[in-house]
Amino acid sequence: MTDKPTTRKDLMKPVQLLGLAFVAALFAGFVTLMSMGFFQSRPADQIQNALIVALVAAGATFIVVLVSVALMLLAVDPAKVTATVDRPLLLPKDAPDATTPGASAAGPAAGAAATAASERPVRPSAEAPDDDAATPKA
Repeated sequence: MTDKPTTRKDLMKPVQLLGLAFVAALFAGFVTLMSMGFFQSRPADQIQNALIVALVAAGATFIVVLVSVALMLLAVDPAKVTATVDRPLLLPKDAPDATTPGASAAGPAAGAAATAASERPVRPSAEAPDDDAATPKA
């Protein structure tokens, strides 16, 4: 199975983003209708009020999701739009399995990571008294 690599441009198609906002709006409208008792036997004015509030909630949710996703897309570097996504995005670049999908933790990268971890400064615990509380620390 040799599929072409997924690019960031493929992940951010406008139709999919509009669909996400629309689904979120439908969900918000349905939850509002359910919570206001639209599907129960109520007087007509209460059903009308529930419908109006649900439409307002759905519209507001659609706009908020759409604007939020658009602002998140502004954070993407345009030069990286065509770059392929070949590793998990939230892993640090120096993690053992960040560059190769089949790297094991027993390799030389694991030894370097263990050495780097042992050289990190240890933060004092909350129970240990702080003698220099007034002096700023770098």
